[in-house]
Amino acid sequence: MSAPTDRYENAAARYLEAWNARGPEALSKAVAAAWAPDGTYTDPLADVRGHEQIAAVIAGAHEQFPGFVFRLSGTVDGHHDTARFSWELVAEAEGTPSGGGSAPVAGFDVITLDDEGRIRSVLGFLDRVPGAA
Repeated sequence: MSAPTDRYENAAARYLEAWNARGPEALSKAVAAAWAPDGTYTDPLADVRGHEQIAAVIAGAHEQFPGFVFRLSGTVDGHHDTARFSWELVAEAEGTPSGGGSAPVAGFDVITLDDEGRIRSVLGFLDRVPGAA
């Protein structure tokens, strides 16, 4: 069963690469690699469709939390075309997440994939958010 597991892990890795991409060109490229063209992203704060709108949500997170990166928290689990995983937003130190302090934001996402392994939809749940978010 390693092939399906790799599929889910690869999709989650591309997803986090998109959330950590810096600059408009890199962000656009990473979103296109992770999501299908008509892919969606929905969480308590956003409900968007398509690469441009998804990139705008990600850029907004970068503006709100400069100097932070998203990382996987735990393992990726999946079946059929669906995967789930937890993530957290942590302080960045010289390109790698630092171990100090707690993550100000943490969540849990459920993604569905197309036949090419790109994301069709994300349903995000925020487990921890700062009071001002």
